[in-house]
Amino acid sequence: MIRSLRARLRLRHALLAPAVALVLLLLFLEAANPPAWAVRVGYLAAGVTVLAALLVPRYRFARAATAAVLVSGAVTLVAGGLQDRAENTFGATELLLLLCLGVRVVRQLRPGRATALMAAVAATVVLMPLRLQDWGDGRIEILLLALVLLMPLVVVLGLCLRLYDALRARQREAVLQAQRIEYARDLHDFVAHHVTAIVARTRAARYTAESQSPEAIDRMLAEIEEAGSQALGSMRAMVSHLRDSATPAGPGPGELSALRELTDEFSAGGVPATLHIGAGLGPREVSAETAGVAHRVVREALTNARKYATGARHVGVAVDRAADSRDWLVVEVTDDGVAGDAPSAGSGGFGLMGLTERVAGAGGTLTSGPRERGGWRVRAELPLRSRER
Repeated sequence: MIRSLRARLRLRHALLAPAVALVLLLLFLEAANPPAWAVRVGYLAAGVTVLAALLVPRYRFARAATAAVLVSGAVTLVAGGLQDRAENTFGATELLLLLCLGVRVVRQLRPGRATALMAAVAATVVLMPLRLQDWGDGRIEILLLALVLLMPLVVVLGLCLRLYDALRARQREAVLQAQRIEYARDLHDFVAHHVTAIVARTRAARYTAESQSPEAIDRMLAEIEEAGSQALGSMRAMVSHLRDSATPAGPGPGELSALRELTDEFSAGGVPATLHIGAGLGPREVSAETAGVAHRVVREALTNARKYATGARHVGVAVDRAADSRDWLVVEVTDDGVAGDAPSAGSGGFGLMGLTERVAGAGGTLTSGPRERGGWRVRAELPLRSRER
């Protein structure tokens, strides 16, 4: 992302340099038209000042634009008071720059300052034909009227661009808000998954402390320490992923093979978990988005099984193609415990609630509920290939 931004900046600078050079050349040529040397210097100084105001960053723009309008207006007053004035041009390039300046004033400045400065820009633009020698046939008056009629168009264009910027900012904020929600869900998944394992192992150590040997207690404490280290490692991995989206080494959440780590970690807590992945479900057949959602479904289901599946003796994780469609993936997590307090997708459990939204965003469906033979089941149906956006 940073490299692409730098490339765009270099391209912008490469295109800006020739354009600025061309404008400076036109300003120099127009400055040679007035007969008086002082007015020539004024033409050039006014044009360069307006050009510089257009190029300054936003936080300096108000002062630069004010200075440019004052310089341009002063040159108009001086040139209009002379007997020998320009015969061919009053500074068309400077006029175009002032119009662009007016658009930027309306677009970027606060309403109060924009109104005052835009009025100054309009007055400066309308009075510019006074720099010309009077032709005596009414053409200067027509030019003045045309400039008066042109200024509302400049204001309208600036307002349109201002509205466009506001819409873009609102859209960018919506994207950032969606990213914050996504990160919050990931944090919930990491924290709930690992902290639940730590709590379960700590309870087991407390309840069996009196009947266990020091070696067994030390082994339990070592398992708790390992679970805490895994939680820290997962958090560091997530932060590293947010800083740099480069592909991580080894299988990640974008591949179904990463589910093995979840079931092995769950089994280490005391309740065995088995994993079945159907044949022919490699990265070519299953998109990274679908595999990532499947990873989150399994992680949330295992976390809930550890928290709510009282007396569970086995947890099964099955990932395979749907029986009625080869284009769909079925992820099913079942346990044989007592799940009287298990949350449902719509009953206020933030994990399953967010997971339901995530699965729906990938084009699939998520269902959860008690099994007929006892226990709990979480089932997600996902398209093998991510849907077109």
